[in-house]
Amino acid sequence: MSEPSPVGESVADTIRRQARLSPEFREELERLLPYEEVARQIITLRMRHNLTQEALAQRTGTTKSAISRLESGQHAPTVATLEKIAAAFGGQLRISFEVPGPPAA
Repeated sequence: MSEPSPVGESVADTIRRQARLSPEFREELERLLPYEEVARQIITLRMRHNLTQEALAQRTGTTKSAISRLESGQHAPTVATLEKIAAAFGGQLRISFEVPGPPAA
């Protein structure tokens, strides 16, 4: 378990407790998971290229606050936005699906 903070339980412990106690909270966490993963990937890319949020915003033609919202993992990015981010790093967006195989005949 995480070390408790001087003011109470850790954020991770609070989230785990809330998810255990509230189906609605758990459902919202699950809904946000894909956005959080995208946010982590964008943050990692930006950090590896030593860019600030402002510099990435300039490269993508948006605002620092838009990049901040995207990196929060609380908002669904559009495909167009993700394409701009990929292009800002000289790359391209690749989307894939993970689905189970066809049912046995």
